[in-house]
Amino acid sequence: MATTVKALFRGAATTNTATNLYAVPAATTAVITNIVVTNTASTTATYTLALDGISIATTVTVGALDSIVIDMKQALGATKIISGGASATSVNFHISGVEIA
Repeated sequence: MATTVKALFRGAATTNTATNLYAVPAATTAVITNIVVTNTASTTATYTLALDGISIATTVTVGALDSIVIDMKQALGATKIISGGASATSVNFHISGVEIA
């Protein structure tokens, strides 16, 4: 069984809150270890995140020039999806975890 620590997603949010950010590969389990949400704008924004269609953050405010850190240990099975988006493209997601194949 191979275990790989990796960045599962890093990048700017889209304004579509249902955007697929990461899909667990077939025959693999992923463990999400933390998520950092950063707002690079001088105005507040909101973001939404879901793990396999189950909301973990719905229209949560992130302050101007601020970050939110979400520490978790959440397993996702093969082909499950992390989705999300924000009210502005100034919001960035940094999702880290482990893939186990």
